[in-house]
Amino acid sequence: MTDGIATTNGTTMTNAVIECILSRSATKYFDPAATLSDDQIRELVRIGTTAPTSFHLQNWRFIAVRTPEAKARLRPIAWDQPAITEAAVTFIVCGQLADSSVVPERLAPLVKAGIMPAKMVPEWEIPARDLYMEYPQRQRDEAVRTGTFGAAAMTYAARSLGLGSTPMIGFDAEAVHREFGLAEDEVPVMLLSVGPERPGNWAQKPRRPLADVLDLV
Repeated sequence: MTDGIATTNGTTMTNAVIECILSRSATKYFDPAATLSDDQIRELVRIGTTAPTSFHLQNWRFIAVRTPEAKARLRPIAWDQPAITEAAVTFIVCGQLADSSVVPERLAPLVKAGIMPAKMVPEWEIPARDLYMEYPQRQRDEAVRTGTFGAAAMTYAARSLGLGSTPMIGFDAEAVHREFGLAEDEVPVMLLSVGPERPGNWAQKPRRPLADVLDLV
């Protein structure tokens, strides 16, 4: 695999972002003595929240499990996975059920900044209402999509900062919901452990051939 994108003339285009994506792999072994500062944690989440969301809903929340006490609460309900206590922080990535009523509030900063005219706000709110209001499954699907986008951005941000990360779906969702006080409209999408690594992690695993996953139509 090359660290870049092949262009039409056969050359390869490279940049730091592409190299970061192509070199990322899931971390199994974290340095249990390492920590991240609250400012570093905030920066990872700030980057995560630049990911796209439908209608600019920004329907997510991130719980940073970073203290020994909090890790001890999470590990038993996360299949006893070592990353929970060994990684510097494990984020509980929460997606919120899509709610069109928040659209005006979420778009207000765009209007104030002059990015969007105020008259355009109903043009976003009304379609959002029609798309989600009477469709609980769509609301939940959007919560999962949103949380996944945010977690992906944090994963690559962590890699660019020299940190390892691993997303995990092995946990008791109801227990996490209860133990960490999630709201009724919040879905625990995944856990994302982040922190400095220790030796023993694999390089990125080979992927399926493009011919198996890509149709050009």
